[in-house]
Amino acid sequence: MNTAATTIEQLSPEAAFAKLGLTLPPAPLPLGVYKPYLIDGKYLYVSGHGPVQDDKSLIIGRIGREIDTENGKLAARQVGLTILSTIKTHLGSLDRVKRVIKVLGMVNCVSEFERHPYIINGCSELFAQVWGEENGIGVRSAVGFGSLPDNIPVEIEALFELV
Repeated sequence: MNTAATTIEQLSPEAAFAKLGLTLPPAPLPLGVYKPYLIDGKYLYVSGHGPVQDDKSLIIGRIGREIDTENGKLAARQVGLTILSTIKTHLGSLDRVKRVIKVLGMVNCVSEFERHPYIINGCSELFAQVWGEENGIGVRSAVGFGSLPDNIPVEIEALFELV
């Protein structure tokens, strides 16, 4: 492991996120009948999130048609940032999360597209940077869909363990 990764591993999630120099979009409000998150004992369930941008708009398009693979991966990272925003907004701090348990990544793509895991790495790599490799990488599924709400390219839901 390189020195930069070792340094981030020793930082709190809030400090690691600050070191990345990224900004969080606004936490989205539910657009249907559901809760954006739910705490059950020591577990935090986060509903499916889309790629919300800083101006509250969504990244739109199907991977393999309007969006290429690299921009799809960036869209997944943006979904990760949106999930972090929900955590920070509703729990007050990323430090409340001990580790990532599970990520389910859904990719809106053409039927010929087969690199779903690569796309979802955009979110998974972000979580590993925030919580470190030991706590930031959980179990995961990455699957393709023929469509997603509002034609977003990626939707991700996650389960976390709280401190």
